[in-house]
Amino acid sequence: MSEAVTIRIEKLTTLEQFERCVELQTAVWSYDAADLIPKRMFLLAHKIGGAVFGGIDDRTGEIVAFAMGLSGYRDRVPYLHSHMLAVLPAYRNLGIGRKLKLAQRDDAIERGFELMEWTFDPLEIKNAHLNIARLGAVCRRYARNFYGSSSSPLQGGLPTDRLYAEWWLRSDRVERMLEAERTLPAPAAEERVFVPREIPEWKADGVLRAKALAVQTHNREELEAAFAKGLAVIGYERTAEGDGAFLLGPVPDLKPTTR
Repeated sequence: MSEAVTIRIEKLTTLEQFERCVELQTAVWSYDAADLIPKRMFLLAHKIGGAVFGGIDDRTGEIVAFAMGLSGYRDRVPYLHSHMLAVLPAYRNLGIGRKLKLAQRDDAIERGFELMEWTFDPLEIKNAHLNIARLGAVCRRYARNFYGSSSSPLQGGLPTDRLYAEWWLRSDRVERMLEAERTLPAPAAEERVFVPREIPEWKADGVLRAKALAVQTHNREELEAAFAKGLAVIGYERTAEGDGAFLLGPVPDLKPTTR
């Protein structure tokens, strides 16, 4: 964008705002109607212990991004599941996704949650770097074809494999990363799983798509094998050329900090 943009983050509460969230899904992922989350689901999330936050362009008052979370419960632990985060293409690379996640974190801590989770595509390098290297999430679970087939062309017809991000909101690991306001040095890794920067091009090309599928299949097997050995994704690196790598090692201490 040629002019300075100021984005304020606010909690969304009205049906009109939730209708805008439906529109953003189409603009970001080009979903067909069957894959869209309707406005009533956003309303339900707001009413039953989740929350919806919007990124609003101060110049226009328009909602240009959102994050929606639902309350969850697993292994006798309540948590917030951050189900969906969307940023309009024209507003990418402005740090809006991180701001939305931090707003979710503040709200979750205020309401007594210690854990937030979400799933993400392990082939998406920028997203993985944000989740792990900037926010401090760890991953130790892999879901094959989590959503089934997707109508979004961004998926490239590949299975919707997902990693679970665990964000232990008040752990020392997360506190240190957020205080630093930058990417900290990568932790020592026992294993690495690589993601080539060409993946988006391969997924978009019918001829090259098999190469993307081969990487997905190989990385799925590598990550699942590492998790079965008790390792976790504890870091993420990006090269100057744009390639990515998951760093795997022992699960860190995830207890709330005493500082």
